[in-house]
Amino acid sequence: MANKDDTAHDPAHESAHDTAKPKHSQKTQQPQESQEPQEPRTNSENDTRANDHGEAPHRPRPMEVLREARAQFEELTGMTAESVTTFVQTEDGWSLEVEVLELARVPDTMSLMASYQVELDTEGQLTGYRRARRYERGRSEAHRSGGR
Repeated sequence: MANKDDTAHDPAHESAHDTAKPKHSQKTQQPQESQEPQEPRTNSENDTRANDHGEAPHRPRPMEVLREARAQFEELTGMTAESVTTFVQTEDGWSLEVEVLELARVPDTMSLMASYQVELDTEGQLTGYRRARRYERGRSEAHRSGGR
């Protein structure tokens, strides 16, 4: 009986058993932690990460800005952008002019179109928009001030 008690309380046996558990739990925790950040990061999350390392913030590429601007505009207004006629980088971010179908008519040349001025910050987030003009699809652009 002394042998059974000695093995059950053997310090070498207990320490090997006790240290095996924490190592096993650490191994299972590490893959779980590394899997969490695999979700796509937004531009603002990338900017924050870059700033944590002392680097300049990530400035999105023009095509990223254009795609995101169209998606944000469509979500806010419920109107699909048919085209982007102006796309300019400014000191404050980006400026776009977006053409949308506001009212479908028959024939299509009589459909009511609108041009919206869309403003974005440097990260490509929509900061505002306004309707610049409305016109019928089949009409040529109206003369500007000073013209006939």
